[in-house]
Amino acid sequence: MLLWLLLLLLAPGREQSGLAPKAFLLLTPPWSTHFKGQKVTLKCRDSRYPAWGDVSWYYNKNLMREESGEIQIKKSGYYKCKTQVSSFSDPVHVEFLSDWLILQASHPVFEGDKVLLRCLGKEEEIPSEKIYYKDGKKLGSTYSTEAIILNSVSLENSKYHCTVSRKDFWSSWKETSKPLRIQVQELFPPPVLTASPSQPIEGSPVALKCETWLPPQKSDTQLQFCFFREDQALGSGWSSSSELQISAIWSEDSSSYWCQAKTVTHSVIKRSLKSQILVQRVPVSDVNLEIQPSGGQLIEGENLVLICSVAKGTGTITFSWHREGTIRILGRKTQRSLSAELRIPTVKESDAGRYYCAADNIHGPILSKLTMVTLRIPMSRPVLTIRAPRAQAVVGDVVELRCEAWRGSPPILYQFYHEDATLGRSSAPSGGGASFNLSMTAEHSGNYSCEADNGLGAQHSDRVTLNVTVPVSHPVLTLNPAGTQPVVGDVLELRCEAQRGSPPILYWFYHDNVTLGKILAPFGGGTSFNLSLTAQPSGNYSCAADNGLGIQCSEVVMLNFTVPSRSKIILITVGVISGLLSILGLTATAALVCKFKTQRKSGGLSATGTPGYSPNECQEPSLSKPFSTDTQEPTHSELPALMELQPVYSNVNPGDSDLVYSQVRSTQPTKEHLANSPRMHWEHKGSTVIYSEVKKTHPDDSAGQASSGGWAHEDATESYENVPCASMALDH
Repeated sequence: MLLWLLLLLLAPGREQSGLAPKAFLLLTPPWSTHFKGQKVTLKCRDSRYPAWGDVSWYYNKNLMREESGEIQIKKSGYYKCKTQVSSFSDPVHVEFLSDWLILQASHPVFEGDKVLLRCLGKEEEIPSEKIYYKDGKKLGSTYSTEAIILNSVSLENSKYHCTVSRKDFWSSWKETSKPLRIQVQELFPPPVLTASPSQPIEGSPVALKCETWLPPQKSDTQLQFCFFREDQALGSGWSSSSELQISAIWSEDSSSYWCQAKTVTHSVIKRSLKSQILVQRVPVSDVNLEIQPSGGQLIEGENLVLICSVAKGTGTITFSWHREGTIRILGRKTQRSLSAELRIPTVKESDAGRYYCAADNIHGPILSKLTMVTLRIPMSRPVLTIRAPRAQAVVGDVVELRCEAWRGSPPILYQFYHEDATLGRSSAPSGGGASFNLSMTAEHSGNYSCEADNGLGAQHSDRVTLNVTVPVSHPVLTLNPAGTQPVVGDVLELRCEAQRGSPPILYWFYHDNVTLGKILAPFGGGTSFNLSLTAQPSGNYSCAADNGLGIQCSEVVMLNFTVPSRSKIILITVGVISGLLSILGLTATAALVCKFKTQRKSGGLSATGTPGYSPNECQEPSLSKPFSTDTQEPTHSELPALMELQPVYSNVNPGDSDLVYSQVRSTQPTKEHLANSPRMHWEHKGSTVIYSEVKKTHPDDSAGQASSGGWAHEDATESYENVPCASMALDH
């Protein structure tokens, strides 16, 4: 019914274009064949039922008259009509027969309709068997005047007839009707496919329409439609809509299109002619490359996104991405869109450069402009190196701290640390490393590190330990016990200590320029040398300290010594031997004896043992050789080991009751003694015989007391002295 109303609205236009809907004829009674003498009423109808205005009637193609929409006829022939708003109706053949038996078909009949066939005899009295035929083939039979039904007839040219067997009292015979062609009208004309627009641009939408119409008397018939490109159905297939919307059509969609229309019962199906649709393609233009992150500045390890787009261009576009200077294509995509993107994951330093893209939709590739991609490289872990002017940094040295990271985008800011305190900073605008110079003090020992930062995260180096060696200061020699005058048998502690100096420190102890011994202080601080007083220790004492950075000498300390009255002879003998062993050369021995004698006579030695003067020269041993690990403290009694001593005389008594001779030995210097006693200057290479003369003094001898006043202890009753120096030894 809706379609009928639509046709009513479109009717004027269709009349102008020659496609106005047809008028149609209705017969009363609704049969196309009648017995002669009967009358039939014809009614002409159009879409504006009832018809308006005059109706033109035609009989056998001849115009009969123009009058109302109904006429009565009784002649056989073809009848049709036309209204002012319709085209000609299909002609209807109405036949009036004088035969005894006729075959009637219902009217009107459209494609797919059911048709009633009735075999009717004139003046029929007795029912008889009626048989129906189609093209000579039996369809069925009946014994009454009722009609048979033909389902879904089509526009065909088949012939139908029927037969009846008759009888009377004398005979029987068979009646056959005149052949009948059923007048089947077209239910709807073949559809017409239209496209809007008829020449679409690629990517634009297109509306396809499958147009046909139904006669008003069949307006309630439901139709379905289907659209095709070549032999492929479009959309979802059959639909009740006569239109199909294509959202976007492409150049490869240029082809032949057609449609079909059918009834829901599938009794009638018709197809349109093919229509060619040509899709217009627009070439690509204004190709542009966009880089994300924006600006094309990335950090190594990030993802690079390249977006290639075109301002214009239709159809399937092939996008490709390239880096300047390389032949290899980074990526390629083909799709129906105006843009495409390529993702490069985890970019490296080698990915930096200038990029461009190309777009092509068959008309040839169009290139974009070059776009720069720069990479900022995070800092690698820097390496700290310390460069000193010597193998071991010494206080006062200028040390270079060099910090360098092998990878990282400039500019780079380096910071230098001692422990956790910042020493300073240095910038490397063009990358590479940086240095920081530091003048060493004793407080600069410890752990050093550096930091490199280019704004992408600071990196710290490993810690480097630096030990600053401090030269020893002048040591201080102290004697213990202090403030008392030592006597034979006491143990005198010589304490030597440098207030400053990096360990290990080697200490040397001297008595009148003769080496007493050496002791290593592996952890720094001072050390002591214990001297057992078995002989006269009077004289000058000093010490030296060395940690490989130069020898430092102490002030000289003078010491006086007194021998008790008891065990005079034994102590004199031991003292002489100890004095001989302490002097490692004849010349040196004679010189020292003379010096001591002179000092005794002049009273130059201090009675308290405090320093009397500073030596003008300190020739200390070098630490170029490894320090001795022997930490035993040598005593004065060990000094004879420095020379080979051979006994010559013992307990000599020349007959003079006032003279006593101690043991006499000859001395022979050894190589070890020469090497370990740098203060001794051996001027005599051969053996030397030494005599020591001791003069006995009586308590009541005032001359002896006077001669020994410089050496005697206040409580002593006897004193001894050496006979004149080296000259006597040489004479002997």
